[in-house]
Amino acid sequence: MNAFDKAAVSGSERTRDHRGAADAPPRFHVFDIDHPRYRALIEPDSALWALVDTSNHAKTAIPPRLSRLYDDTHETLNGEMDMLRFHLKPSAVYFNPTERCNLNCSYCYIPGEMRKHGEHMSAHKLIDALARLKDYFATTVPEGRLPQVIFHGAEPLLNRDAVFKGIEAFRDDFRFGVQTNATLLDDDAVAFLKEMRCSVGLSLDAAQSAIADKTRKTWGGRGVFDAVEAAMARLRGYEGWSVICTMSSENQDHLIEMVDFLHQNEVPTCMLNVLRCTMAGARPLRSHEENLAARFIAALERSHGLYRETGRKMVVANFANILIAMLAPTARRLMCDISPCGGGRSFFALGAGGDLFPCSEFIGLPAFNGGNLFTDDIPSVLDSAPFRAVTERTCEAIPACAGCSIRHFCGAPCPAEAHEMNGAMDRIGAFCTFYKEQARYAFRLIADRCEDDFLWDGWDDGALSLFDIA
Repeated sequence: MNAFDKAAVSGSERTRDHRGAADAPPRFHVFDIDHPRYRALIEPDSALWALVDTSNHAKTAIPPRLSRLYDDTHETLNGEMDMLRFHLKPSAVYFNPTERCNLNCSYCYIPGEMRKHGEHMSAHKLIDALARLKDYFATTVPEGRLPQVIFHGAEPLLNRDAVFKGIEAFRDDFRFGVQTNATLLDDDAVAFLKEMRCSVGLSLDAAQSAIADKTRKTWGGRGVFDAVEAAMARLRGYEGWSVICTMSSENQDHLIEMVDFLHQNEVPTCMLNVLRCTMAGARPLRSHEENLAARFIAALERSHGLYRETGRKMVVANFANILIAMLAPTARRLMCDISPCGGGRSFFALGAGGDLFPCSEFIGLPAFNGGNLFTDDIPSVLDSAPFRAVTERTCEAIPACAGCSIRHFCGAPCPAEAHEMNGAMDRIGAFCTFYKEQARYAFRLIADRCEDDFLWDGWDDGALSLFDIA
């Protein structure tokens, strides 16, 4: 029998458990991970899992040692999952300083009229907003930590002067980030963002302009690949930048080339995100799930190969988050793969007029406007009906997810997508099969003991061993 690491967080102390496999109580689900030697046993409620060596044990055996482990730990683990799922307080805001965008990307979740003719937030109002957010986060974020403000879009650099004034005025009060299409990221902008130690996220969907420009282009139909590539050159060598690639039917066959391109350009972190089908215009670009999963996994394998060849790691953050969800459930960095998701719980979104939404994905959906920063009390907004529709959405209430083995490694994303595409919050999103294949691959990596190659260096610093089974 082999022992495998699984970490957890208890209160403010991160811990590491060592969980092996033999027999399991009936509450454990057998989850086939397509590995020649191992299967996973998962207790879905607590997210406790083990890997069974099927060469030594019956494939459906449920041995007593794992049962005893569950009996000894399930109250603690269930408590940790309950804290993660239902008792977080916001520590971040996605701040949309403008409704406008200079691009007309095929899959954008913000309505076209808003992106064409929407409003900018004035510098005076933006600074007022940051002051109000500072006061609020002082009640939710522990002393010694800074809340996070991510200027998001539409395209935040269309309102660059106001954004930069806000960053400079509150540089000691927040950790700032900017997510941009990179078309306005000139030398001066890059120099300022580096000086302020802001994180910078760019968007690019392929390594070749002929592919990238199909989905990301101006209102006049002109592609922007060259502008993004130039911005990447300006950021090269800076630690705090990343690239988001949205996977669709247009680029799924070119993900390996994209990984090569990003690694060659020394991108520290990237995200290979599935397309969000919230808006109808995105849905024709939806990939066949099994095909997309195979290509996504091939891209991850390529990233791993480049790391082994060069010694330089490029973390694919959305996948790394799934691994951490398995190894240390409450240490995950992103909150799309747990239910309820992070929207309205660990973060919220602020529109250019001060309106508050659970997440940026809802900004084009007026029914999910919970109130206004300038007129309403933030805690009251968080408790409003539009926010509760998101914060009370659990996978246990979704018929297709209630009995799923990996429900706490998936989270049934995305609530906006499920509501708009499939008609209700108690529905799945667009990529159920994809997330299952992603989980299988993650477990295979853990079985082969190479999961750390896909994670941020030092991700488990300070972890403690609670127990071993061998």
